[in-house]
Amino acid sequence: MAVLEQLEPKRVFHFFEQICAIPHGSGNVKQISDFLAAFARERGLEFYQDETLNIVMIKEATAGYEQEEPVILQGHMDMVAVKQPDCTIDMKTQGLQLRTDGEKVYAEGTSLGGDDGIAVAYAMALLDADDIAHPRLEVIITTEEETGMDGALAIDLSMLQGKLMVNLDSEEEGIFLTSCAGGATVNCSLPVACEKKEGIAWEVSVRGLQGGHSGVEIHKERANSNVLMGRLMYRLLDKVSYSIASIAGGLASNAIPRETTAVFVVEEASQDVFQAELKAYEALLQKEYAVKDKEVRLDCTEKGKAVYEVLTADTLRRAAALIYTQPNGVQSMSADIPGLVQTSLNLGILSWKEGMLTAEYALRSSVASECEMLVEKLQLSCAMLGAKAVLLNSYPAWEYKQDSQMRERMVAVYREMYGKEPQIEAIHAGLECGILSGKIKGLDCVSIGPDMKNIHTTEEYLSVASTERVWKFLLGVLQRK
Repeated sequence: MAVLEQLEPKRVFHFFEQICAIPHGSGNVKQISDFLAAFARERGLEFYQDETLNIVMIKEATAGYEQEEPVILQGHMDMVAVKQPDCTIDMKTQGLQLRTDGEKVYAEGTSLGGDDGIAVAYAMALLDADDIAHPRLEVIITTEEETGMDGALAIDLSMLQGKLMVNLDSEEEGIFLTSCAGGATVNCSLPVACEKKEGIAWEVSVRGLQGGHSGVEIHKERANSNVLMGRLMYRLLDKVSYSIASIAGGLASNAIPRETTAVFVVEEASQDVFQAELKAYEALLQKEYAVKDKEVRLDCTEKGKAVYEVLTADTLRRAAALIYTQPNGVQSMSADIPGLVQTSLNLGILSWKEGMLTAEYALRSSVASECEMLVEKLQLSCAMLGAKAVLLNSYPAWEYKQDSQMRERMVAVYREMYGKEPQIEAIHAGLECGILSGKIKGLDCVSIGPDMKNIHTTEEYLSVASTERVWKFLLGVLQRK
């Protein structure tokens, strides 16, 4: 039996559950893309699937709306796929274990992917219906939004007629987003030299952190597990005779990492000092993050005495510097919009494999020159450490449009439906609207969405009541003449 079949709107939750049954983490979207193509084909819709696996679906206007301007609906099909340490689900091959208490929808042990599965579900519900009046609908569902917006960068939209667009990639009902930061992904790589060394191995993990979205929640200054591990490595350098046999942390560049694990190989004579330093560091972190990340902790497990392949002393120092000294978090606040982060970066993924230690950053800024400055800083600091910083991708900011037909229409509908004004805001997180504005001349768009909390984490949930209200609001926008 379907888990969500009793929830309203039934059409939307029906398709949302189908989406959640298909693995669709970033980099693993072939199956979900083919599912959407089959959906369009079965309904006789005009559709396009490109080499990047983006999907465009078009449904002609219903009777009485033939003369109305087409409306573009847009979202992305990939999700940030993260799970709890004890979760046995393989998110590359298995669907999510959906749960609901009637008020919210969540996934057991994993992220939910409401960002942006709910956009796809809204669009599918509209395209499937034969009893909903609407103008020509042009639906854009992109790929790899969470890892650099590669799908939006590659997509061809020459087949579209519309200039009015509703982006469905926001997480707060009643807030209309009308501009967002641009950004980039930078990969910092340090070649590592290793040697054989005897010692007692300890697996040390930084855990208990809240994590979160590196755009929406970066201003909360939550702890970054990768940075905390780098800080520990640095603190131990001149106090303990040790090295590192492995290190890994984080799952996505745009998610604040919650857990980082390293294997420390410690000489026998340094065991007592090592344990004392771990306890002292844990106490220090718990004091520093008593409000912002009060559950922070260090878990330590002995792995036994043996000869291990570890970083050389010189490489260890440079590795600690690479992880710990690079800029991270909020860099500047907007002088124009109170409370809005202007520029930030996040060390989202830390890995060591095939002779290379890699730190991957998500950069964001509403000022292009400041984003460029951050890239330069990373390149310069990496060069001083014998590492290399490579710009993997970048995307433009979405600039505020002074005269917006779409915004005026949506504000009017919201006012009539709810008797109050929506909030018009900018956001530090990246949206694909900036990229798509460069592909569709004169594009006029607003971003909305239902209430979702803790996106990109295993505590993510979607509000049922808000999902229904936003659905009704979307219908109101589409049917307004």
